[in-house]
Amino acid sequence: MEIIDGAGHILGRLASEVANKLLREKEKRITIVNAERVLISGSKVAIFKEYKRRKDQGSKEQGPYFPKMPDRILKRTIRGMLPYKRERGRDAFSRLHVYLGIPDEYAGGESTRVESADAERLSVAKYVTLGEVSEKLGWVPK
Repeated sequence: MEIIDGAGHILGRLASEVANKLLREKEKRITIVNAERVLISGSKVAIFKEYKRRKDQGSKEQGPYFPKMPDRILKRTIRGMLPYKRERGRDAFSRLHVYLGIPDEYAGGESTRVESADAERLSVAKYVTLGEVSEKLGWVPK
């Protein structure tokens, strides 16, 4: 099992690395902690507008459903990069666990960083955390 600390990682790059390199190629479980501290690069206004549009599309009865919670948004992003309608994609997705904060069982464990998804690669300081986006969508942190 591999534990990845999501704090300070870029959402798309982290999701791509986890989906393509770690889940598909290796047969081990991946756990991502601190999902609310994952970063989305770009303008705050544009990011909030896009996520609000995604949440509002469809209907309550028929979907498509777009999550509000940061851990579920991250998991949905990774799912979009997997062939989740096929058996190998479902198998890979079932080995992924995403958490808000750090649960007690992983508190003492050694977490790794995904160097290709590190936020220090950003040339400009335009970003917003997944927690902020979720709060704009109506999520209330506990």
